[in-house]
Amino acid sequence: MISSRTQKLFVSVTASVCSSFAKAAKPGTTPAETIASVQDPLAMTNLWQLTLGMVAVLGLIVGISWLLKRSGRFQIAGGGLRVLGGLSMGTRERVVLLQVGETQLLLGVAPGRVQTLHVLEQPLDFGKPVTGSGFSDQLSRILKKEQRSTS
Repeated sequence: MISSRTQKLFVSVTASVCSSFAKAAKPGTTPAETIASVQDPLAMTNLWQLTLGMVAVLGLIVGISWLLKRSGRFQIAGGGLRVLGGLSMGTRERVVLLQVGETQLLLGVAPGRVQTLHVLEQPLDFGKPVTGSGFSDQLSRILKKEQRSTS
């Protein structure tokens, strides 16, 4: 059973709701007409408005996250770890150049495996454009220098 305290609370809330409907009603209308004139929250216009609003908010979230990802400001702080460039070597294999502090590492990345291919003694300079200035051109130039120095 409902306690007398809960019943009193229910009655007072119902009375205040009915009085607010009565105040909102036009003069000469009954409370039943006023309640009937309130819009149905499940009406199609309200559902379309709710759906479009949710789609707009989700689109805004996706758009902002895409912009943050493209600008590079959405990366997790890795304690001085930066991805300087990458090159796809196949459908699921990549070569990635990382900078850790002052050291640059060339890594081979494949599904389930990351392997250090080379530790660069002299960091690549990305500030000044060189002939071909792309990552692959700079990498091939550095590797050719390494092969000449070892032979």
